[in-house]
Amino acid sequence: MAVLTFELPDGSTREVDVVQVLNAGYAGRSQEDVAAHVAELAELGVPGPSVTPALYPVSPYLAQQTDRVQVQHGRTSGEAEWALVVADGGELLLTAACDHTDRNLEVHGVAWSKNAGPDVLARRAWRLADVESRVDELTLRAWVTHGGTRTEIQGGTLAELLAPAYWVDTLRSLGALTPGTVLISGTIPMAPGVDQFADGWSVELGDPATGDVIRLDYEVEPMLAPIG
Repeated sequence: MAVLTFELPDGSTREVDVVQVLNAGYAGRSQEDVAAHVAELAELGVPGPSVTPALYPVSPYLAQQTDRVQVQHGRTSGEAEWALVVADGGELLLTAACDHTDRNLEVHGVAWSKNAGPDVLARRAWRLADVESRVDELTLRAWVTHGGTRTEIQGGTLAELLAPAYWVDTLRSLGALTPGTVLISGTIPMAPGVDQFADGWSVELGDPATGDVIRLDYEVEPMLAPIG
């Protein structure tokens, strides 16, 4: 299993032994917009979920704090997300995350594609209780890098997604609000015309009230070609 370490604003740390990871999908606050998105994906051959929002279990070892993601081909990409992490004693942490997904595999099954790449998490976190009163004002942004050129590909606020409180209630109803659980939020729209198949990804979760920003960066590294 993965062991993640988070630094909090007061300088203290939390070590979390990950026992389960759940990736939310189709998790926009406006489910009418989600329905339109499902229809768009269906035209691209991506199978739609039976219900929305969806929740996909992911192998716990895929929760990583890393600066490098190795991929098998050139059609994988990240997604800017936030992550809810249940630490010891049930303490809830909020951090930035990037769900790296195999887009070729996605057309055969979203759950499969989610298990084909890591969920990269930042190394810093906030206590959810410290920011929950203004959670909709928190910003979520992502940039892609191509040959050293950095371009913003996603930008919005957490008001566009189902709130952490929604997922806290969902996890509690599933008996999954337990230490070692990581919930990845689902993502916001990508900017049209920006190539998502990039050399690197950066994600920022920002708090305009304090100016604090939680950030992660990683490079996308092709593996050697298979032999045989």
